Amino acid sequence: MRWFGFGFNAFGQIHVGEKLIKGECSDAAEEVKVFSPAELDCCSCCRVKTGCHIRASWSRRAYLHLDGDSCVCLCGVSVKDSRGCQDASVSESHLTLAFSDRIESWDLQKEEKTPSWSMGITTESSGPSLNLPLVPGGYIATKPPFYRSLSPHLKAKSLALSAEHAVLLSASGAVYTWGLGSHGQLGHGGLTPEEEPRAVEALWGMPMSCVATGGWHSVCISDGGDLYVWGWNESGQLGLPSRGLRKALQQQRSQQAGATCQDARTSPAEESQEGEKNEEVFISIQAFPALLDITPSCEIRTVSCGSRHTAAVTTTGDLYTWGWGDYGQLGHQTLISSDEPQRVEFFSEQHMRVVDVVCGAWNTFAAVVKEEVA
Repeated sequence: MRWFGFGFNAFGQIHVGEKLIKGECSDAAEEVKVFSPAELDCCSCCRVKTGCHIRASWSRRAYLHLDGDSCVCLCGVSVKDSRGCQDASVSESHLTLAFSDRIESWDLQKEEKTPSWSMGITTESSGPSLNLPLVPGGYIATKPPFYRSLSPHLKAKSLALSAEHAVLLSASGAVYTWGLGSHGQLGHGGLTPEEEPRAVEALWGMPMSCVATGGWHSVCISDGGDLYVWGWNESGQLGLPSRGLRKALQQQRSQQAGATCQDARTSPAEESQEGEKNEEVFISIQAFPALLDITPSCEIRTVSCGSRHTAAVTTTGDLYTWGWGDYGQLGHQTLISSDEPQRVEFFSEQHMRVVDVVCGAWNTFAAVVKEEVA
């Protein structure tokens, strides 16, 4: 399995070019913006291990190696205190490690010999295997206080956290949300916050298998492979028509047309019809979950969200991306945003099948395997 990355690279999350090494990244747009998928630089652990997973934040990318003597690598360097860890998560300020008997959070902005916070786990309390940020009895937040309790009645299976809201998937496939709701990201139909987990009633009775959060939007996948989206859509991150993107595209076309516009004017009636058509479909905030159709019809296997973009992998191994693309994080080898899901053609052209995707705030990482040719 190989990992590729594209998008924001100012801190060398994807690859460290010569100009970044010299500290010239502010004047080196070609180093900061990686708009064509690039294979990630391997660290020493990657050369001998294949069970590798990616964890990402805005400026950081961590490798989690689970083969053999498991460990975590940051910027290609093994974290010495991570040997034997079973899971990891990374934020701008902290690296959280999960071991069989404890949870540790390390302050990445300080050189400390001991974790800034830790919690012991007993055999009795561990229960079913959980993935971070979930831990027995609750979850680990991205900032202090790190441990937050959850009601055992929720029977949490997975949890996705953003800076402002959370989306929880229960063992029964129900979806719960809480936190700030100013952009409709909670899916309850309003813009008010929720202090405690509240079931998303619009999804009740439809078991879900995966949840993810962006900066101000949320997504989930049903057991049947359908994708549901809700929240803010200003950059097209929901895959629904965005007024901002359409207006920018219209201005771009007008500029390109130049003087020829006067010779190719539409009639007032045609302009009115076009205006009514566009007004009808613009969506800035989607406060209830909406089913997103991806053409051609396909089933979604997994999904991940950046701050204002979304990436989904189909059961056939295709990667689709949409939303904000100013740093090339959509992988279409351009810096253009899109409010329509588009397949990343790079991988199919290279006869690669995508098996996983992880989004940082402004970048995207895809795990691929070589496609078997009959």
